[in-house]
Amino acid sequence: MQITAEHVIRFLEYVAQSIKSHRDELTQLDSPIGDADHGVNLDRGFTAVLGKLPSVADKDIGTILKTTGMTLVSTVGGASGPLYGTAFIRAGTALADRYELTDDEVVVALEAALEGIVARGKAQRGEKTMVDAIAPGIDALKESIGKNEDILSATRYAVQAVEEGMKSTIPMLATKGRASYLGERSIGHQDPGSTSAFYMAQVLLKTLEEMQT
Repeated sequence: MQITAEHVIRFLEYVAQSIKSHRDELTQLDSPIGDADHGVNLDRGFTAVLGKLPSVADKDIGTILKTTGMTLVSTVGGASGPLYGTAFIRAGTALADRYELTDDEVVVALEAALEGIVARGKAQRGEKTMVDAIAPGIDALKESIGKNEDILSATRYAVQAVEEGMKSTIPMLATKGRASYLGERSIGHQDPGSTSAFYMAQVLLKTLEEMQT
């Protein structure tokens, strides 16, 4: 299965749709432990990304992703803009001049995205952030591809790992970001960043499944 620039455009369009449909839920998750703006901010950012996509539809995948990242950084407030923006920029840099992707290149891009999030947010696993959902997903994807499973099967496995990682944030004590100010009151709430990451993982799976039909 060859992932092309057209598929990346479709993935971003689906992300925008998913974020919009889950905007209120993401904002509600952010209310007790954040600024109650995660869904609203991401929706604004990906709506702006939609407006940029026609201008990069004929470009390489790296350019598409870097444009997405720069748009998020410039339009999304709070922590999510710089974090997701950096993730897309790093992924785009890793895929410069690519018009088609191998399975291994998908892994390289996701690892670059995670490294960007970790560097920007100075977060590690276990601190109740999106890293707790994204990192296990990438581990699962790498493990599956390492066993010569196809990218679709590997992504299904990865999405399950992302979901488990997202749910694992509920009992965690937040030690990074706005939620860390709450101390033990942060326990019992699902991290909104890990939740939006899960929705993006679901969208990636949806995009790959459609490529098979």
